Amino acid sequence: MQMQMQMLSHFSSKAPWLSLTLPRLSFAALSLRRPSSASKFRFRPSLPLKFSGLSLACHLSSRRGVSMDSPSPDVAVSVDSVARDLQNQSLCNDDNHEGDDPSNGSNRARLKLEDLTWDHSFVRELPGDPRSDIIPREVLHSCYTRVSPSAEVEKPQLVAWSESVAELLDLDPKEFERPDFPLLFTGASPLVGALPYAQCYGGHQFGMWAGQLGDGRAITLGEVINSKSERWELQLKGAGKTAYSRFADGLAVLRSSIREFLCSEAMHSLGIPTTRALCLATTGKYVTRDMFYDGNPKDEPGAIVCRVAQSFLRFGSYQIHASRGKEDLGIVRALADYAIRHHFPHIENMSKSDSLSFSTGDEDHSVVDLTSNKYAAWVVEVAERTASLLARWQGVGFTHGVLNTDNMSILGLTIDYGPFGFLDAFDPSYTPNTTDLPGRRYCFANQPDIGLWNIGQFTSTLLTAELINDKEANYAMERYGTKLMDEYQALMTRKLGLPKYNKQLISKLLNNMAVDKVDYTNFFRSLSNVKADLSIPEEELLIPLKAVLLDMGKERKEAWIGWVKGYIEELAASGISDEERKASMDAVNPKYILRNYLCQSAIDAAEQGDFGEVRRLLKLMERPYDEQPGMEKYARLPPAWAYRPGVCMLSCSS
Repeated sequence: MQMQMQMLSHFSSKAPWLSLTLPRLSFAALSLRRPSSASKFRFRPSLPLKFSGLSLACHLSSRRGVSMDSPSPDVAVSVDSVARDLQNQSLCNDDNHEGDDPSNGSNRARLKLEDLTWDHSFVRELPGDPRSDIIPREVLHSCYTRVSPSAEVEKPQLVAWSESVAELLDLDPKEFERPDFPLLFTGASPLVGALPYAQCYGGHQFGMWAGQLGDGRAITLGEVINSKSERWELQLKGAGKTAYSRFADGLAVLRSSIREFLCSEAMHSLGIPTTRALCLATTGKYVTRDMFYDGNPKDEPGAIVCRVAQSFLRFGSYQIHASRGKEDLGIVRALADYAIRHHFPHIENMSKSDSLSFSTGDEDHSVVDLTSNKYAAWVVEVAERTASLLARWQGVGFTHGVLNTDNMSILGLTIDYGPFGFLDAFDPSYTPNTTDLPGRRYCFANQPDIGLWNIGQFTSTLLTAELINDKEANYAMERYGTKLMDEYQALMTRKLGLPKYNKQLISKLLNNMAVDKVDYTNFFRSLSNVKADLSIPEEELLIPLKAVLLDMGKERKEAWIGWVKGYIEELAASGISDEERKASMDAVNPKYILRNYLCQSAIDAAEQGDFGEVRRLLKLMERPYDEQPGMEKYARLPPAWAYRPGVCMLSCSS
């Protein structure tokens, strides 16, 4: 328990700037809970969470958790990823950016759309809806409904495209020049080999069970198998009504589609696991939206984005079937088997020789043996991938805005970009979602706890289906906490260029940043300019940070001078040269992030028919850690207009 709370203490309610807002959730309070009375889930009784932290023992290694004063945990503890011990393949390519460099695939085939190798394992291997109409209804005993794109299209235009995603699919970049390309990727013309469907799923929204949700405006075309035998699912978002659309029109507007397209690719370039985006096209028709839910709807240009991921399965894909009682529990197992078979094959192939058994830290010293139950090994990996994702969000200052369980990928990907936002002025209580304002459930500082809460719902689903037992469920949640803290510590250590993790120094820094509302991205980028020179006069200590420490009085300036002194002492003790440290820090502290106001500038131009800024931003965000001379204006602090509603904060309406 101590380890998990140490990580979150950077965002603790004990800090004066958070006393009124945080926390509403905490590792200490979380357990596998019963849902609200409206839920139909047959949950097991609440299970107490017992994070053992430093007492964790592994039969593979004698190494225990990371001490606050230990060397930087750049290498994760040997138990912190079942994936590392079992995997023979990478689940996603986000870390190594395969496909970004055209030379990587110089010997690979360049295919026309008609030559793509399609597979339809989801439709072939899982139960489907016997009906194919789009009448809104409850779809029972089914994982999907067959449906074709139906959005009205008139002279569609291709707004932007990602050549690195085309590389993943072995698609010839010249295909984007085809005159029929916009027709094919708005669904106006059928794509050869596609077998479209909409997925059935449920979820908890803002902590309440919402029942059936499903792909209300997203239509999967199928799965493409590339020359590396990787499976990539293509999905059109905004392509028309499905059986899951309820009272909505199944469409999407240009502003939200631009945001999703750009952020998908920007997050990938930041090294954060995410769904990708192949292309974005306008439909040539208008869509009516009430952006602020205030009774003032307006017509906006319609658009469709083609999203790409190895799978769009979510926590809610499993929850919906567990919620429907004994009759559908077999579907939960079938979905789990499907995911393991196609996306976690290393788990399917594990054997007793892997000796993946771990002490739970309970008083009875019980052991969880992950080789005896593949579903337990799977849920642990899902939990750890989720923890790793959340740690990376916190490190780069990203706030998702809508962390409902239907927006949580089983692959640990960032999925469903709605009212997201990167921190500008550092504010742990920041939420980009106007719907979230009353309670700020999904604010930046709450994201780690919300991830744990969501994992709790997922493990409860597998408990209901009797795929795992109580100890395995608790162990998965324990691993979430340990993995998240380990990765967050390691990331913050690298961001500051420290020789080892220093909790006190980092806590004081984040407190100072919150008090003075310091720009999160620009501060960390500027920090690499600080020299490890103990002889620098006090009055010159803040010179490297003058561009980000603005309008401070004497008291605050003294607070920062005190912090910089302690920071320089740590740097000097490391023995690392200033040049080497700057290079390593700049490699993890981006210069360019997709700030909301940059998105809005591109949206404003695109709505007038000028797509140039969308394409410039896409190119800029491909190299967020590089200086890119001539592009400095994109790293500037947001202008005053950036803080108006509809720019810094948005609703879920799109």
